Amino acid sequence: MREFGYERVFDVATAVALLGDRPGARFLGGGTNLVDLMKAGVERPELLIDVSELPLGGVEFTDEGGLRIGAAVTNSDLAAHPDVRRHYPALAQAVLAGASGQLRNMATVGGNLLQRTRCGYFTDISKPCNKRAPGSGCPALTGEHRNHAILGASGHCIATHPSDMAVALAAFDAVICYESARGPGELPISEFYLPVGDAPHIETALPTGALITGVMLPPALVAAHSRYRKVRERASYAFAIGSVAAALDVQDDVVREVRLAFGAVASRPWRARTAERVLTGGPVSAVAFAAAADAELAAAEALAENGYKVTLMRNLVVAMLTELTEELAR
Repeated sequence: MREFGYERVFDVATAVALLGDRPGARFLGGGTNLVDLMKAGVERPELLIDVSELPLGGVEFTDEGGLRIGAAVTNSDLAAHPDVRRHYPALAQAVLAGASGQLRNMATVGGNLLQRTRCGYFTDISKPCNKRAPGSGCPALTGEHRNHAILGASGHCIATHPSDMAVALAAFDAVICYESARGPGELPISEFYLPVGDAPHIETALPTGALITGVMLPPALVAAHSRYRKVRERASYAFAIGSVAAALDVQDDVVREVRLAFGAVASRPWRARTAERVLTGGPVSAVAFAAAADAELAAAEALAENGYKVTLMRNLVVAMLTELTEELAR
């Protein structure tokens, strides 16, 4: 049994200052990931700073026509919000796919962005893991890796990012807002998650001691015609083995705009920009969709047990874009 302190805060400035004074502290929102890691011995904070009462709720339109989502908004409230469902349906679908109802009632947007991998070697402190103990090794490379990364991995880590929500946010070019000791700041989600490289324990570009305060979604007409699909090993609550967030705009059987992001195939949400470039301005067909997926997945580096993900993701892309095309034609 490890002792730790607990303090609840009610304003952002106090939260940031308190964390700055206690490097061994952690922010606590819903606790759906952090508490699990504490139980497993992966996280051992000296102090929990409860930020659940901070005034960081709400979903509202920005002046530009996008949405601002507070970091304390629960996953349940985010998925049910009418403006999210109407203008960014893939985001609502991703959140609903992400966990059980009980977890969604507790989990927050800020915490979801910072959740850590569910790799079995990471969560088992009796095993080496470069993400948990830098320099100790990555046993998944030669061990159990059926659900691990095929894109953007390295010889230091092949774990995947677990968030469904972040995949949809990546497709819509979300911007992460934060508060630090130096004041407010923003990070595009494309820069927020760092490549795994040789330092897999450094997962985000969030400044040390910073608190996520919200997420900005830029206006995007294509986002209104979007969807998210997740493949998992059982129909009930489970982490993805592959997922796609897709949005499509077609005119005269030509792709005018497309957004694609992949989940459960890399250490971060994977924006499929190669596939988007191949598709944009081209014809609408299953053959074109498959060719675009193949172009994106040409960079895949599968291991002995996870090569099936290449075919899985290809089929997902074709199926989702075909369904979106058929919906547009109605």
